[in-house]
Amino acid sequence: MASGKAKTEKIMTSREKILAAVKESQPELTPLPNLDLFYQNIDTPEQNLTNFISIVERIGAKVYQVQDYPQVMNQLKEDFDLAGKRVVSAVRELDAMVDEYKGSNNHELADVELMILPTHFAVAENGACWVNDELYQERLLPFIPQHLAFILKKENIVPTLHQAYELIADKSYGFGAFIAGPSKTADIEQSLVLGAHCPRSLRIFVMNLSF
Repeated sequence: MASGKAKTEKIMTSREKILAAVKESQPELTPLPNLDLFYQNIDTPEQNLTNFISIVERIGAKVYQVQDYPQVMNQLKEDFDLAGKRVVSAVRELDAMVDEYKGSNNHELADVELMILPTHFAVAENGACWVNDELYQERLLPFIPQHLAFILKKENIVPTLHQAYELIADKSYGFGAFIAGPSKTADIEQSLVLGAHCPRSLRIFVMNLSF
C-alpha cells in the first residue's frame, strides 16, 4: 500500500514545473556597473551650450541665444511669414504677443502655424529637450503645429542623458517626452524627409536671463 505521504503528494502542472525550473536556474547576482566614467570631466555650462548647439543644428533644428522675449518674436517673424497665420504660446511672458491656448478644445489647434512652448531642460549629448505635463496639460501641443519653438534657460542644459534621467527619476508625471529636432524620417529609400508627421521645423531659444 502506498504511504500517506505519497497519496497526498501534489502533482505539479506544466506551468509550475517551468516556473520552478526557472527559479532554480537563476544566476548569482552581480554588482551594478560603475557609472563614474559618465561623470568624469563634466563640461562647463558654456561647453554644454556649445555642444548642444552643435548637435541641434546637425539634426535639422536651429538655436538662437536671446536676452528677452521681444527678441524671440522678432526672430520668429524674420524666419517665418506669419502674416494672417495663427501663432499660439504656452509661455506666459508671450501672452500679450500671441494667442494663449486655454486648452478648451483640441480641434482649435488644427490651424496653428507656430507653437511656442517652455521646456524643463535640454541634453547636450543628443540635442533633446525634456517636456512633461507639468508645463502644459495637453500633450498634443508639441506635435500639432507646422512649426515649433522651444524656450530654454541657458543654465538648464545638462551634458548627458545620465544627468537628465537623474533629474526626472523621482518625478511624478502623466506624460513626458524628450524632443530632438523637427519631425523626420529616412525609412523610404534612406532619403531624409523633415516634417514627415509632426512639426516641419524646430527653433530653440536659449535665454541668457532667468524667466
